[in-house]
Amino acid sequence: MSLLERESPIGKPVSLFVTCMVDMLYPNTGMSVVDVLEHLGVEVDFPQAQTCCGQPGFNSGYHNEARQVARQFLKAFQNAQVIVTPSGSCAAMVRHEYPALFADEPELLPAAQRMAAITWEFTEFIVEGLGITDLHGRLPEPQSFAFHDACHGLRLLGLGRAGRTLLENTENATVDELVGCDACCGFGGLFSVKMADVSGAMLERKMENINACPAQTILTGDVSCMTHMNGGLSQQGSAKRVQHIAEVLAQSLK
Repeated sequence: MSLLERESPIGKPVSLFVTCMVDMLYPNTGMSVVDVLEHLGVEVDFPQAQTCCGQPGFNSGYHNEARQVARQFLKAFQNAQVIVTPSGSCAAMVRHEYPALFADEPELLPAAQRMAAITWEFTEFIVEGLGITDLHGRLPEPQSFAFHDACHGLRLLGLGRAGRTLLENTENATVDELVGCDACCGFGGLFSVKMADVSGAMLERKMENINACPAQTILTGDVSCMTHMNGGLSQQGSAKRVQHIAEVLAQSLK
């Protein structure tokens, strides 16, 4: 369902879908999302029954198992008016795959379609949903950034400008261009496990571009890509690091 077909989320409370990796590894990213949204006057709640969207199983071809997990998502967010997530890949799963995943379950298909219609990626929600391009934030000191465009967000959701726009309008933030910003980092979920050599070669190329980039910090909208790239950079002994866009935006508001 395209953005133009969705109802405006303005004035509606948001249910945060924090995602598995953020919940287990990067809670500060989730808290940063809440900080930014509450700064904008958005009411945020956190459905306690949420687990996983089912993407790992779905991408592995285990659609029945993915459907079992997705049913819990439908139940956990059944009362949500708007769902916001700091992950382009998880947003893409709900937006693009849920209607197909439940196509043969007429009792659940309407709920799946509704979830697809009310789910937004974090920066997309602010810029496209709320129509806000300037948070009036200021970083404590000048910093330079560049963006890595995560695959699902870029190719399935059409993301790319939203995060850049918000950062360009942040005082003391300079946005540089990362060569190959739209190239995959090599993670790809199970791809990095099943085809480790190819994944490693893709990561090597990405790290070369990161190390050659004048920006101090690379930003992305998916912590899975962030984990993969930071792991490689750390092993390499590089001083460069990748950070989630939500954390920098939240910092600029403090």
